[in-house]
Parts: sequence; C-alpha cells; structure tokens
Amino acid sequence: MERISEKKRYHLLDSLRGLTLISMILYHGTWDLVYLYGVDWQWYHGTLAYIWQQSICWTFILLSGFCWSMGRHHLKRGLMVFGGGAIITLVTLIAMPDNRVVFGVLTLLGSCMLLMIPLHKLLEKINPWLGLVCSGILFTVTRDVNIGFLGFEGWKLMKLPRELYHNLVSTFFGFPESAFFSTDYFSLVPWMFLFLVGYFLFQGLRKMDVLEKNEMTQKVLGWKVPVLSFIGRHSLIIYMAHQAVLYVILQTVFQQW
Repeated sequence: MERISEKKRYHLLDSLRGLTLISMILYHGTWDLVYLYGVDWQWYHGTLAYIWQQSICWTFILLSGFCWSMGRHHLKRGLMVFGGGAIITLVTLIAMPDNRVVFGVLTLLGSCMLLMIPLHKLLEKINPWLGLVCSGILFTVTRDVNIGFLGFEGWKLMKLPRELYHNLVSTFFGFPESAFFSTDYFSLVPWMFLFLVGYFLFQGLRKMDVLEKNEMTQKVLGWKVPVLSFIGRHSLIIYMAHQAVLYVILQTVFQQW
C-alpha cells in the first residue's frame, strides 16, 4: 500500500497488490455469506480456507515492507493507513460490535510504516540478507505468541507467562488480554517481522543492483495488467469501502430471495 514514484514505478507490484485485494474481497464476501447469512460451507472452516486467508495477509504485509523504501512521504502515508484502521475500528464498534475489528491489518501496516521512520537509519546498516534471515526466524518463532506460545502454526517451542497478557497495550504488541475479541487481529509481534522480511529483501536486491540495472528485472517489474494495477494503486480506498459495498450487494440479493 506504499507509494512509489511514477518514474520508477514497478507496475508488477501494483498488479500483485491488486490481485491480492481481489482475493481478499472474495474471501470477505465468503465470510459474510457464512457468518452473516448462514450459508453452510464447511470447507470455509478448514485448512484450505485458512491457507487462502494467510496467503492474502502474508502478501499484503510482505509487499508493504518491500515497497516502504521506494515510497515518499512516509509519515503522511503511515498516518493515513493507521487512520484508516482507526476508522474501521470505530465504525465496526458502533455498527456491528459482535463483528468488531480492533488492531486489524490497516492498524498493523500503519504502525509498521511509522515505526520504520526512526528505525530505517539503523536497519540500513545491517547486511540485508542477514536481516532477512533473522527477521524470518523471528517471525517463525513468534508466530503463535497470540495464543500464548513461542512457535509456528501449532509447533510449540515454549509457553509464555500469562502476566504478559493483561491489557490493550499488550494486545497491540501481540499478547492479547483474555477478554479481547476481534474478527481481524494483526499484532505488532509477529507481523512486523514479516514486514521486515519484505524490507530487507528490497534492500538486498537494491545493493545487488538487480532492481535498477538488470534489464530483465526491469522488464518483469514493469509488466502491467491495467485493471489489477489500477486496483493496486488505489488499494487503501478500495479496502476501506469494500466491506460496505459487499454488505449492500448481499443484503439486496438476499432480500430478493
């Protein structure tokens, strides 16, 4: 969701973001059908649907981290994305508290973008490939902190003290209090480590001159699917509006039935 200057805009990244956004809209539409309209699709509770959901958030977060260094106006963009998350939280708390979104993906991405402003000068001194590996390891090890463990997708390395999980501040960082509930929860830990994987990947490719001087890379990154690229370039506003549009469409359809 980060801006890239038009002169060096890599349209493939916009197209990937647009494709992922379409996938997310379809996933949320399916969620609405299952949880709001009672459609009995058992597969949606299984492994394939979980992989679908994870593919969406992983791609968004990695792309955001990758594109951060190419963006301009980091403070403005970070505040916009974080503010978008705050608006979604406020609207869902008022309009649909049983399906509220607190510390959702926009809050995470906005937080990561803002935190990178003071951290960038330090991080750029780290060997990017070492940074990528370390970030990947940290993401893997902390993937399950939300459920009380160090570990990855059910692989439990160590149980964490319950004292860490005590209020909304700890919830923001990755240690949710017992009463916390959100239909879209992305805490700073572990997800900022995935953001950093994308950041260090860009730094590594840039230092290898792969992005600027390799003709084949330029052609691949310049590949453009107009519709997907347009969606990707306007991903924030589309993300903000898509659930309301989905609800109107589904409500209209089900009322006619």
